[in-house]
Amino acid sequence: MPQLKTAFLLFSLLLLVSAAQAHNITRILAGHPSFSTFNHYLSVTHLADEINRKTTITVCAIDNAGMSELLSKHPSITTVKNVLSLHILLDYFGAKKLHQITNGTALAATMFQATGSAPGSSGFVNITDLKGGKVGFGAKDNGGKLDALFVKSVEEKPYNISVIQISKVLSSDVAEAPAPGPAELNLTGIMSAHGCKQFADALLANADASKTYQDAAIGGLTVFCPLDDPFKAFLPKFKNLSAADKTSFLEFLGVPVYQSLSMLKSNNGLLNTLATDGGKKFDLTVQDEGEEVTLKTKVNSVKITGTLIDEQPVAMYTTDKVLMPKELFKAAPTPAPAPAPEKAADAPKPHKHKKAAPSPKSDSSDAPADSPDDDPADQTADDNAGVKVGTARFLAVGLSFCLGFLLL
Repeated sequence: MPQLKTAFLLFSLLLLVSAAQAHNITRILAGHPSFSTFNHYLSVTHLADEINRKTTITVCAIDNAGMSELLSKHPSITTVKNVLSLHILLDYFGAKKLHQITNGTALAATMFQATGSAPGSSGFVNITDLKGGKVGFGAKDNGGKLDALFVKSVEEKPYNISVIQISKVLSSDVAEAPAPGPAELNLTGIMSAHGCKQFADALLANADASKTYQDAAIGGLTVFCPLDDPFKAFLPKFKNLSAADKTSFLEFLGVPVYQSLSMLKSNNGLLNTLATDGGKKFDLTVQDEGEEVTLKTKVNSVKITGTLIDEQPVAMYTTDKVLMPKELFKAAPTPAPAPAPEKAADAPKPHKHKKAAPSPKSDSSDAPADSPDDDPADQTADDNAGVKVGTARFLAVGLSFCLGFLLL
């Protein structure tokens, strides 16, 4: 009994520690009005979501005056994201560590470098412990100039998240380079240049679907582009669709919200698509399988194999196969499993001069019926999945405490 009691208490403690490790950068900065503009743009660019998913992170916050200087240049939202992502270090640097840097200097990787948008070493930040207790910060592509200084620690949760203030925006020609807005992006051009020309050509040939994609890119768009080889193999099926169904299919491979790869990994469940319209569901399911992201329908499943572009509010990924919606295609029938053999009984000895009775023919009515394409029970389970996942931790904590008290 004491061992059971100890096990429940340890389980409760582990759950509490897990909950304590979670952080929310928006809430942290909300208690500091001098960073309200910086906080706002972390949310607008979806960098806040990325920060909250990291287990070890340092945020170099800029006050409202520093942000005003950046915004006075009227950068696009993509450029703002690039600049701010340079201020998110993928390591823990609290005030104490900053003044105890080994050999006095360190090169820190940033979220800008992790996106792949920063060529060479331009996505790194140089941190140097200067004389007189000062600590300098400078982008690696800034010629070694340390143009910002450590001001103060805003909040620290060792070794989970550190929010520090630095004196000004880090200067980086690469991060500050003008980036096209979403309406200016040549979506099909990007697809064609990165192995998805067949899909891009099909999209260009369909004026309605092309317009839907371009309009969605302004507010948020995620596209799952089949690579050329699998799309070539799929073309006979595509050509057999009606004009309206071709439009629906092409729109089905786009989602009307921005989803970074890390967001897809953490937001498992159903996603509506550009083809979703009232009774026409045209939805798909996202499932994280280790380091891979799988997209599923009741017809088939595909895996994300690469990133064409990830610049909020547009993300485009390549897939190894063509994802097919259940509204337009039928899944290949799954063969029924063979019945398990019954245990043979001892056969009686046959009587002489009697013929064995013939085996009765099987009745065709015993054959299993085809399962419906859209099972309401399955849909209900899908709809409830998110709620179950979201509340599971809290139920577990509550139950473990109740059991722990009962065992006292």
